[in-house]
Amino acid sequence: MSALEWFAHKPLGGGIFWIQERFYESGNRANIWLVRGSQRDVVIDAGLGLRSLPDYLRAAGLLAPAEGAGPRPLLAVATHVHFDHSGGLQHFEEVAVHSAEAAALLRGDNYEAVTWLSDREVARPPRPGWRARHFRVPPVRPTRLLQEGDVISLGDRQLTVMHMPGHSRGSICLHDKDRKILFSGDVVYDGSMIDWLPYSRVSDYVSSCQRLMELVDRGLVEKVLPGHFNIFGAERLYRLASNYISQAGVCHKVSTCAMRSIASVVLRITNSRVTS
Repeated sequence: MSALEWFAHKPLGGGIFWIQERFYESGNRANIWLVRGSQRDVVIDAGLGLRSLPDYLRAAGLLAPAEGAGPRPLLAVATHVHFDHSGGLQHFEEVAVHSAEAAALLRGDNYEAVTWLSDREVARPPRPGWRARHFRVPPVRPTRLLQEGDVISLGDRQLTVMHMPGHSRGSICLHDKDRKILFSGDVVYDGSMIDWLPYSRVSDYVSSCQRLMELVDRGLVEKVLPGHFNIFGAERLYRLASNYISQAGVCHKVSTCAMRSIASVVLRITNSRVTS
């Protein structure tokens, strides 16, 4: 299967494209965002990597050439290193990730990448004989380590890094302040927030949700482009964040701890079987 078959995209206007993996039929299927600038293009999250995303972008004509030259530089930014967002980073020459998860990406740590994939989630295998149990997030050396407040310049637009741990220790949002757009990764999407994975932390998540509510209160976000599911607005963002905070009591923390323990055991067993 070619990259052109594996992916599909939808233009949203303003130099933003929504890309998805057509045959990865799962609630874990991550949204991929291409943001084009006057001097640089940025891909936010990269999917599983079963086919080359850069190949698709070129074949689909989504990488506009720079004036009098070849295509503009292309940077892949991972909002975090979970497998559904980071598997495709292997196909990019320039890769950015928050420093808290850089070591996990470098060593191909599929425990921290939470690699859970089944055959039934992939409607069309990428090649004959492919099996999900062999899927791994390969080691990738980041070319840029991100921190809170860093700015990724695309020329005519700037994306500010907001470190928002909770879902994972290196989770980030990217904020286009001028256009009031938030690329939220898995920090928040229109669904239940997952805080029971390895390196998830409820107290961090509460702090991150408080920051999200502050963005709305200050009128700095009008549109959220999340890591999963559909786009939503400021009112929904505020409600999702406030609902999480209101539910993050003692009982929630106890149940989350139990779930994290189970998830950790399953992941360690799964990874030991694959690597043995």
